[in-house]
Amino acid sequence: MKSKRKTSQSKNAIMKNKGYDIPVKKNEDYVVDIDNMGYDGEGVGKIDNFTIFVAGAIIGEKVMVKIVKISKNFAFGKLLEIIEKSMYRVDPVCDIYKNCGGCNIQHIDYDSQLDFKTNRVKQVISRIGKLDDVVVHSAIGMESPYNYRNKVQLPVSNIDGDVKIGFYAARSHDIINMEVCHIQDSVADLVVKLTRKWITEFNIESYNEENHNGVLRHIMIRKGIRTGEVMVVLVTNGTNLPHIEEFITLISKKIKGLVSIVQNINTVKTNVILGPICLTLWGKDTITDYIGEFKFEISPLSFFQVNSIQTEVLYSKALEYANLSGGEVVLDVYCGTGTISLFLSQKAKKVYGVEIIPQAIDNAIMNAKENTINNVEFIVGDAEKVIPELIGKGVKADVVVVDPPRKGCDKSLLEAICSMKPKNIVYVSCDPGTLARDLGILDELGYKTLEIQPVDMFPQTAHVECVARIERK
Repeated sequence: MKSKRKTSQSKNAIMKNKGYDIPVKKNEDYVVDIDNMGYDGEGVGKIDNFTIFVAGAIIGEKVMVKIVKISKNFAFGKLLEIIEKSMYRVDPVCDIYKNCGGCNIQHIDYDSQLDFKTNRVKQVISRIGKLDDVVVHSAIGMESPYNYRNKVQLPVSNIDGDVKIGFYAARSHDIINMEVCHIQDSVADLVVKLTRKWITEFNIESYNEENHNGVLRHIMIRKGIRTGEVMVVLVTNGTNLPHIEEFITLISKKIKGLVSIVQNINTVKTNVILGPICLTLWGKDTITDYIGEFKFEISPLSFFQVNSIQTEVLYSKALEYANLSGGEVVLDVYCGTGTISLFLSQKAKKVYGVEIIPQAIDNAIMNAKENTINNVEFIVGDAEKVIPELIGKGVKADVVVVDPPRKGCDKSLLEAICSMKPKNIVYVSCDPGTLARDLGILDELGYKTLEIQPVDMFPQTAHVECVARIERK
């Protein structure tokens, strides 16, 4: 069968699509030179100045691709063959890497992963934030970039005795069955093996997303990296959970460090994994772990960074950028369960933590009490409303720390923060794009970004966290 291969110099493949010249056709094959990397770690090349995204390709490679989707300004190509291979390509350690949606840059050696993340931050700060004089340091990586996750949530399927526990394939809800995951703690692999045995032996019915019936939806495993304590959570569609005593007996005998088995009840037809109700079936309600010298009680619903080692690196850098001498008042916006607030309390006179989720504030108060921290006050509410109230009470923040969700900060929140006229702002971000946008807004509001430190919290994936140091002009 003849291949429909084209080269990037071909001029005869031009087609018209809604008035635009598109130099490629769907389902045809082309040779592409990869000269850049995309936001999610995919290779980027051009055919007649038309951008082609190729998942699995690396900068510097020449590849054969099949065009699978075409948009007005770009197309997506499926990698068929590597004609010229990059010196930075490595063999993935995972057997299901190509199908699983968990890791997407495991085929790139680790130093090059860090270079990619550093360059990605530099590009978005310049392109989106329009800031060209900011120092972006090299991303801080891990000594061992595997088995770092302290929490994993896995969907479950049992169709006619075919039991699958694993991760969803990319952009789907098809479960890729997993025996070993190289980025989660190895105790989770054993829990998965034992759970699969229990489901098979007792024919435990799994949840069906389409008709909203069945019992077992997900399993979640959490481990305290410093303490070794393990929690296993079964997420169910209702209170009924048959043969649970057999599960408890099996797991409690085999899992070293197990201190908690919990049933989480989620009866809503939703993609949200955990429901609001937790029933402790065996052992404690929580597990304990540490970040730095601080102790945290972690429940099934608690937010806790999944990479404990790099979290300490990230928060220590935030504390460094806050540049505290002991007499400052600090405002921690999006304080969550108070992890950053506790770090800041070491060198601050007073820390105010603000968070809109009441349960998170409850955990934050408990964490402060657990660590005998008395110079932190936690407030439930929308920061845009809380900040004027604090100003009205005569509170002036010398330093403001923000750690927003992926969407970043609303402009009105940044304006409220700047109205306090802090001398320093520290921005902790899980998305370089929204970070760049917000730094551009802060620049307009009179605050200059001096430096940014990327931290690799999620090796083998394209995600990168950053800490930015910002001063009032």
